[in-house]
Amino acid sequence: MAEGPDPEKRFDDSELLDMSQGDPAQARLLRKSLETLAAGHGGDALKEMARDVLAGRSSLREAANVSAYSEQLIEQARPMAEKWASMSELEREEVAAEGRRAIAAEQDEIDGERREAAAEAAKKSRHDGRGWSLY
Repeated sequence: MAEGPDPEKRFDDSELLDMSQGDPAQARLLRKSLETLAAGHGGDALKEMARDVLAGRSSLREAANVSAYSEQLIEQARPMAEKWASMSELEREEVAAEGRRAIAAEQDEIDGERREAAAEAAKKSRHDGRGWSLY
């Protein structure tokens, strides 16, 4: 892929939000997954793919259409798919519940960040007389 980020094209989290059907917690978890892959967890091909996506050189959808990347994704997912197929319905429900808890925890974190940002904005918007002078 291209060297260095294209100054006209930057990674946009809105793509992840779109892919997660507007769920900010799922979008954030998808971004964290890309960051994990970019750190090298998943092999060299997925590391390159994630870095290209995060640098804005490629969209995630475009990257998924590159055969080297999609083949590596399939290869990495195979053990998980086999494990899922061997699980009982109860085990699958437990895994699904764990996923729902992870999404809820991420949403709680987002909500907390929003509350902090709102409180900080409210604090800054109040004029307290500090920070300015006629001299």
